[in-house]
Amino acid sequence: MIVGTAGHIDHGKTALVRRLTGVETDRLKEEKARGISIDIGFAYWPRPDGEVIGFVDVPGHEALVHNMLAGATGIDFVMLVVAADDGVMPQTREHIAIMHLLGLERGIVALNKCDLVTVERLAEVTAEIALALGGTSLAGSAVIPVSAVSGQGIEDITAALDGATAARLTARPKDGRFRLAVDRCFTLQGLGTTVTGTVLSGRVKVDDHVIVSPAGLEARVRSIRAHDQPAEQGEAGQRCALVLTGAHITKDAVHRGDVVLDPVLHAPTVRMDARVTILATELKPIDQWFPVKVHHAASEVPGRVVVLRDAPISAGETDFIQLVLERPIAAAAGDRFVIRDTSSSRTIGGGTLIDLRALERRRRTPERRQFLEALALADPADALDHALAGPPGWVDLAAFIRDRALGPDAAMEFATRLGLVTLPLKDTMIALSHDTWQQQMVRVNTALQAFHVASPDLPGIGLENLRRSCAPQLTAALFLAVIRKLIEAGSVALDRTWVRLPGHEVRFSIDDEKKWQAIAPLIAAEPYRPPRVRDISHTLSLEEAAVRRILRMAARRGDVDEIAHDHYFLRATVQRMAGIAIEVAAAAPEGRFNAADFRDRLDNGRKVAIQILEYFDRHGFTMRRQDLRRINPARIELFAPAMAPNGIGGVPLPVGRPDFKSGWGRQTVPGGFDSHPPPPSPRREVS
Repeated sequence: MIVGTAGHIDHGKTALVRRLTGVETDRLKEEKARGISIDIGFAYWPRPDGEVIGFVDVPGHEALVHNMLAGATGIDFVMLVVAADDGVMPQTREHIAIMHLLGLERGIVALNKCDLVTVERLAEVTAEIALALGGTSLAGSAVIPVSAVSGQGIEDITAALDGATAARLTARPKDGRFRLAVDRCFTLQGLGTTVTGTVLSGRVKVDDHVIVSPAGLEARVRSIRAHDQPAEQGEAGQRCALVLTGAHITKDAVHRGDVVLDPVLHAPTVRMDARVTILATELKPIDQWFPVKVHHAASEVPGRVVVLRDAPISAGETDFIQLVLERPIAAAAGDRFVIRDTSSSRTIGGGTLIDLRALERRRRTPERRQFLEALALADPADALDHALAGPPGWVDLAAFIRDRALGPDAAMEFATRLGLVTLPLKDTMIALSHDTWQQQMVRVNTALQAFHVASPDLPGIGLENLRRSCAPQLTAALFLAVIRKLIEAGSVALDRTWVRLPGHEVRFSIDDEKKWQAIAPLIAAEPYRPPRVRDISHTLSLEEAAVRRILRMAARRGDVDEIAHDHYFLRATVQRMAGIAIEVAAAAPEGRFNAADFRDRLDNGRKVAIQILEYFDRHGFTMRRQDLRRINPARIELFAPAMAPNGIGGVPLPVGRPDFKSGWGRQTVPGGFDSHPPPPSPRREVS
């Protein structure tokens, strides 16, 4: 258990910790010279049952509340120290308010210097304390008279602390992923860069690889001290010192406020939605873009408050806000925070972080508020269940788990417990409730049935048109993931960008089928230079209009693709040409190739090669800038399925080659759908 002191300056917090533990927590020369605590101090108190109580001793001066907050986050139990001669003072009240805002519900009050006052004065101050604690999370805490000088009441304080430790009322999540809030960084001779702090969640072992966030510095844990004892492992609820090694790990590179964490959790943010409570002592309401200093864990960052309602938030009220920070922090949903004014002269309020990937637009809609109400539920499974029941109807499950620092088994547990349907999407996983998935299946099936009845001679409906008609709330990429899931279930079929029911196909008449059987060998004879419609017409002595009609029907059936006007290629040939384009891109500098590179691989004329590439441009398979092209990974599955890694898309490139997603080519929407977007550039290549 970690015990944090609180209280006004010179009320004896440090002296009481010293009396209990024998440890002097004032370590700075200036602290010893002036006789006051300036920075947070630490002590460890081994108990007879083998447990170790860690103390975080905080300064009580009004100008040092920022240091007090750096130590207060992560404590499990509060020891509020009030001097019997002074009674409740301004910093006593502010520290009580901060403990309340941090959600600390367990504590005792050490009524210090009891040997200096009368019994009547003790009763008077005890009543003052009860009044000050009333309405806060520490209301009803035991008040124990004590003297750090004479030792009176020390046995009672000891018994209260041992009882709280035995009860384990403030256990932290040890099964989550590892996070340690850094409050000190220094160099130990012969060991290296050392960080100390409270483990907020999870476990860490020697030789584990971690990241110092938000900077993103990679490190390895060389050694651990847990509660000031050598250890192979540190865990939630302990104060730990970690010796870190890494290429960029130095004393000057790691700062108070950083978080050492499991690499999976590294996702710093500057914008987060939260629920805040404004203290009743605040004189003015909090309005839009109100400037504050945000205290989270051991960090202090300037920022602004965006109120997520039309009216300001008045003193004593609780409501949703968005925090917009000047620099990123490493946080987790459910973490507590405190906001103070920009001059650091008063505490304004505090609350709980809810969503770390907050929206910049449409953040004040009723739908968004409903979503935040769901995410604010304390139990992660309940929060996820309620979030899925409302708009938008889906949740980024990987981000949900990461932002709560949950363990690696959380996704499977949620899926089993809540009956979720999960959809892989790029580097993440999207979750839908079972009911939402069933509704989506019905909408898609109904839309396809209606389309086939209205247009029986068409191969199917375009992906984007289908999305707009039955799932406009889903993004294009997410809807494609839905279609993939339906394909796996055998509910729909996908032909390039056309979606159809599995049993639907465009059918030829007997006469047209005979003509097609005569046309197909002519196209197959020269796959990369097939004859045009007029040439086929002359060869077979058929009318051009009849040949054109049959080829268009064949295109709808998926046998051919019209690369240029009246110029059809077999579908299998188009797939081979798409594969060749991928190979050419993979061999080209930075994945960019020109028409000549492609023409040489096809052993074809420049004019036909350009027509093929312009066809790929129109359908979003290639992305053109001037005379160079790149492959769009989101379309590989549609044009060259045999070359789509894991069936999702992407182009394997040599090490060090830029990703196809970066740079230019953004005019094509990744995962976008319908088949006739305008060419990327109005400039046309000529042969």
